[in-house]
Amino acid sequence: MNPDTQPVQAKLRVQTLRWHDDRLELLDQRLLPALLEYCKATTAQDVAQAIRAMVVRGAPAIGCAAAYGVALAARELRFGSRADFAAGMEKAFALLAASRPTAVNLFWALQRMRGVLQQMQGQDMSTIAEVLLDEAHAVLAEDIEINRALGTHGAQLLSHGARVLTHCNAGALATAGYGTALGVVRSAIESGKQISVIANETRPFLQGARLTAWELVQEGIAVTLITDGMSGHLMSRGEIDAVVVGADRVAANGDVANKIGSYMLAVLARRHGIPFYVACPLSSIDQQISDGSRIPIEERPSEEVLGFGETRWAPSGVAVRNPAFDVTPADLVSALITERGVVLKPDAQKIAALLSR
Repeated sequence: MNPDTQPVQAKLRVQTLRWHDDRLELLDQRLLPALLEYCKATTAQDVAQAIRAMVVRGAPAIGCAAAYGVALAARELRFGSRADFAAGMEKAFALLAASRPTAVNLFWALQRMRGVLQQMQGQDMSTIAEVLLDEAHAVLAEDIEINRALGTHGAQLLSHGARVLTHCNAGALATAGYGTALGVVRSAIESGKQISVIANETRPFLQGARLTAWELVQEGIAVTLITDGMSGHLMSRGEIDAVVVGADRVAANGDVANKIGSYMLAVLARRHGIPFYVACPLSSIDQQISDGSRIPIEERPSEEVLGFGETRWAPSGVAVRNPAFDVTPADLVSALITERGVVLKPDAQKIAALLSR
């Protein structure tokens, strides 16, 4: 992938993913807020590498990227033999599926693209490639509509003047646009409410400090950055009114896998009587997993904990654990915010009813 690099400008509106000149362009989120750099992906392998390396991150955005990865594979294979096309597509699906284990939107998008591919069996391969690309465009467009819908539902939970704590980045950068947790904040502000955000820095990859804070500063939304360990102190002083986070996977019983540190916030919120809200699309709900203990938790490289970028602060030889996610039990979740509405105190029965609407 070859980068186009330029300095980040104030008030710049960006797209997390975009299709341009027969290729997928992905905003390299590893470099924000210092640089705005788009990486070009022309193959499924490029997309899988971008997902693994966290060029693109956030469950909905990963799903969108995976859909385009399938379309790129079909375009690359469309002029070969039918046998090579079939084998190459299977390889692409496997490669993309292996890129990250926790975000279920990845597997949801791949399943959706596979369904389209199966429906097109026997068609000309160029036609198949065109239809798969159209489907990837649809996944992207639908994600923005979904985020706006769940934002509208979630905004009703926030009072005028609310001080909202969020963790990691569940904003426009984690989706095709608008955001899940930050979509709730945006919708509340658009409805006329005065809302301010407190953003955890989100160790070790600093998504809150680098991405959430950057997004909100661009839009002029009041944001205060804190370290992860400060949340309990602010809660105890009555300086936080609600916690709103995203989700990478929700089990059938309502247990939520989200960025490491979310469980800690849920426990603190319960201790201080503060609502803990989870905003996510229905595609983040995995009915195949009964509870959170069965959600695979990604362990990322030790280098992310030992330092950041070129800077190292930990001693050589120290042992490191780096789970990227943790699981918050459903009984700590005040409400699940989706495009179909809000589910208070989610459980297996309520989630099944939501999905059957």
